Amino acid sequence: MTDPGRNYPARPIIAVSAAIIRDGRILIVQRGRAPARGVHTFPGGVVEVGERLVEAAAREVREETGLVVVPHTLIGHREAIFRDADGRVERHFVILPFAAHYVEGEVVLNDELIAAHWLEPHELEGLETTDGLSEIVAAAFGLLAGR
Repeated sequence: MTDPGRNYPARPIIAVSAAIIRDGRILIVQRGRAPARGVHTFPGGVVEVGERLVEAAAREVREETGLVVVPHTLIGHREAIFRDADGRVERHFVILPFAAHYVEGEVVLNDELIAAHWLEPHELEGLETTDGLSEIVAAAFGLLAGR
């Protein structure tokens, strides 16, 4: 399914994600839709107009996984730029990842995801991930591991 509002945008689209740590493991999800189908990353999505970033991160996690989390600290930024065969920018997202506290729930995936796993950081090796994911995981563990 494509979203015409996200294809060939006039400007970058703001999105958020959440690095959620629970019992020494981090939640990694696998995207089920193009252009990142099969890629391992954090749950997250587009910020809605009038929505605060932390509200968007909590909402997106709840919608995608059923988990309740409290976003804690912004831990960087990433850009995802996808070009079509002619080199035109088909999608451009500025993604703001948060370290997030797990509150409650068990993972129940929505139709945007095909898998979810609680992994130790070293288990990311060899997986196809979004750019810079391991650095964000390290930052999240640095902030939240002792809490």
